[in-house]
Amino acid sequence: MSPTRIHGAEYTIGNVFSDQFFFEIADYQRPYAWETEQAGELLDDLLTALMEGPGSVDTLNPYFLGSIVLIKRDSAPDAEVVDGQQRLTTLTILLAAIRSLVPPQYANAISKSLYQEGDPITNRPNSYRLLTRKRDRAFFRQYIQDEGGIEQLVAIDRATLTDSRRNFRDNAELFRKRLTTVPDAERIRLLQFIITRCFLVVVSTPDLTSAYRIFSVMNDRGMDLSPTDILKSETIGAIDGEAEQEHYAQIWESEEEDLGRDAFRELFAHIRTIKSKVKPQKTLLEEFRLYVQPGANPKKFIDELLRPYSDAYEYIRMASYVSSRRAEDVNKLFGWLNRIENFDWVPPAILFLSRNLQDADALVRFYTDLERLAASMMVTRVPLNDRLRRYGQLLSAIESNDDLYQTSSPLQLTTEERNEALLALSGDVYLMKPRLYVLLRLDAALSDAGAIYDHGILSVEHVLPQNPQPNSNWVRWFPTAEERVRYVHKLGNLLLLSRRKNSSAQNYDFDRKKTTYFSGSVANFALTNQVHLEHTWTPDVIERRQQVLVGTLKQLWRL
Repeated sequence: MSPTRIHGAEYTIGNVFSDQFFFEIADYQRPYAWETEQAGELLDDLLTALMEGPGSVDTLNPYFLGSIVLIKRDSAPDAEVVDGQQRLTTLTILLAAIRSLVPPQYANAISKSLYQEGDPITNRPNSYRLLTRKRDRAFFRQYIQDEGGIEQLVAIDRATLTDSRRNFRDNAELFRKRLTTVPDAERIRLLQFIITRCFLVVVSTPDLTSAYRIFSVMNDRGMDLSPTDILKSETIGAIDGEAEQEHYAQIWESEEEDLGRDAFRELFAHIRTIKSKVKPQKTLLEEFRLYVQPGANPKKFIDELLRPYSDAYEYIRMASYVSSRRAEDVNKLFGWLNRIENFDWVPPAILFLSRNLQDADALVRFYTDLERLAASMMVTRVPLNDRLRRYGQLLSAIESNDDLYQTSSPLQLTTEERNEALLALSGDVYLMKPRLYVLLRLDAALSDAGAIYDHGILSVEHVLPQNPQPNSNWVRWFPTAEERVRYVHKLGNLLLLSRRKNSSAQNYDFDRKKTTYFSGSVANFALTNQVHLEHTWTPDVIERRQQVLVGTLKQLWRL
């Protein structure tokens, strides 16, 4: 078997947008994603390079725009873009924007860079230099590549457009606005500079597998693409048949759109953890290939992992589980878990939900205990490696269908862990990092789980101030500094407020503090309402309240 040929050469943009190439973006590629920040940076760079010298652009230094990777046979201009969609599309938009602002002779020349003119005699249509993904192709032709389209495009309400079409519109509008401030002569020089002095390195191979390998190597070395984009190219590229590739690309993109790009990237890290069950040692890309191996059976990966795990992650993140019964209970637990200060609990949460989606009772039982475990480890400050080890054990137990509710299960707290959590909650809770979580969880329990927390600002406040005035009732009720230190940060002395505190009121005496500092919070928090019912705030009051509150958490988390 002869080795696959790999060809690499430098081309001016004029040659890139010529009869030498007809580019096509496959439907499995991600949507056009460059926003005005990236497009504006490109234009800034080009204008800066243009200002290096006046006169003919032939004297200016060449400008390198990076490299693109194609699947292309030497004898044919047709080229599938593996890497370079964003740059080729943005350059097309920029040329179209310039075309709308220059005299006809230049505009006509630009049109030749955007499409090969058809023949009306033989009814041969225009051949466009860049074919975007099929779902955006007609839109891109009408509003970018065809004459007069940009003027219509910028008039469209951006809220009615999909993300990719919104990016087409916004970048076209940006280019036109910026270029209208450039003198006419400089616009012509910019056009000449782009066509004759800007270069792309085009790397091509006729072999699909080789093209994706080149793409992966180049992007592993720091080019601006997400690991999920690389994995998408590897996975979809490993599927046989164009129709199948398009089908699975649509599934992939649908899941990505549902979650959003950032959460979709997070999902891949969680899938890696589900499969490896250990702390990451290498890059996500390396470990995903090692532990998950999506390219080995790409359709199975998408059908049995990506889609169900993505749906589960969306339910968890958005607390949007749907069921004919107990959905509200499940979503409340998701809401609490999402307030945990770390996300180490997410992989077992995804795995369990994907396996028990229709069993609401099982979900309530599992997530009740998962929240208990996560909250306990957060309160007792369990180190990261120990948390990851524990959740790895839990993942194995879920996969093995172990009894998760027996005493020895990694889902359950040991006697020692329960005692440590109880000791922490009996101590200086205000000095804990997760104090807000503890107070909110406690307040919901006191409200019989009926409280809804949707406040812009939440704070944990002391009733007995940290620094009382020397002549106040506080000093009479707590005469020594040692006594004040003993009680001030305890759970029994804390409450919640839902507005910005008035710092000047923090040290008021108790009666005035109730009416001015705590007013307006009674209806919001059961904890604050309790304080309003007290007439004094002495050590006995705090002790009594401390026992009740710690007891409530002890019962809630079965400590």
